[in-house]
Amino acid sequence: MQIKKLKCAVIGTGYLGKFHAQKYAALPDCGLVAVVDINEAAALSVAKTHGAIALTDYHELLNGAVDAVSIVVPTTLHYQIAKDFLNAGVHVLVEKPITVSVAQADELIAIAKDKNLVLQVGHLERFNPAVLGLDRDEKPLFIESHRLSPFNPRANDVSVVLDLMIHDIDIILALVDSEVERIDASGTAVLTPGTDIANARLQFKNGCVANVTASRISMKLERKMRLFRPSSYVSVDFQNRVLTKHRTGTKEMFPGIPEIETEESVFESGDALLEEIKDFAGCIQTGTKPLVSGEAGRRALETAIRITVLLGEK
Repeated sequence: MQIKKLKCAVIGTGYLGKFHAQKYAALPDCGLVAVVDINEAAALSVAKTHGAIALTDYHELLNGAVDAVSIVVPTTLHYQIAKDFLNAGVHVLVEKPITVSVAQADELIAIAKDKNLVLQVGHLERFNPAVLGLDRDEKPLFIESHRLSPFNPRANDVSVVLDLMIHDIDIILALVDSEVERIDASGTAVLTPGTDIANARLQFKNGCVANVTASRISMKLERKMRLFRPSSYVSVDFQNRVLTKHRTGTKEMFPGIPEIETEESVFESGDALLEEIKDFAGCIQTGTKPLVSGEAGRRALETAIRITVLLGEK
């Protein structure tokens, strides 16, 4: 059966939107029809590179001109733009966080379900090869994660929780697969009006506890997660794509004490965004559920909002 080539567009041609356009243009099953940005010069630059049409108003694409869109605009605009495209029968990949509020996310999920459309959320770290290589044989008992970054003015329309920590929240929720029972959090603003460094302790109904730290004022770049499981300890280095597993072996290092066996996997530099968009296009073609569905994005958002409320943010 021949697969129909998808007509695609990217809404927002800022730093990340340019890369979305690049990936669509590179995929044989996708055709980049248009790019949209209120900055006409920015739209024209990206469109010229990939042979697409440049627009300043996304409403011009709501007439059946496209099958799928990536929405790569400020978070406050996600809901309305995604809603308009879903109501027009267009599949949507929206950058994280899915929306500003849980109610908005619920509405988008309902529209997508009613119209049998793919709604995917751009939690890019799920496509990191080190994360994809993580086995799910054992449920974690305790998780420690650190996501530290030097200050970057690009994404300061949201707090560090919705900017950085939400990546780890999403992964942790997928790994634990249990309801969050209790959250404790602390944090502070340093360089921006919002929280710039935060720590949250998530306690799940199944007994697992996750200690999550995120900072956008660090002097170093670090993205690591450590999982403690019944018979193993796993370290995930997102930045260097290294997955290290320590588990009890069959031999003894001391009488009655099993030895620790270590296995390290170093993954080649992949293209997580390309894999994310491949997943999006593939789900449209096959009718399957994306790795990061609207429901997954909603759950991560709900947890992140609970943390920001504890931090005293609106």
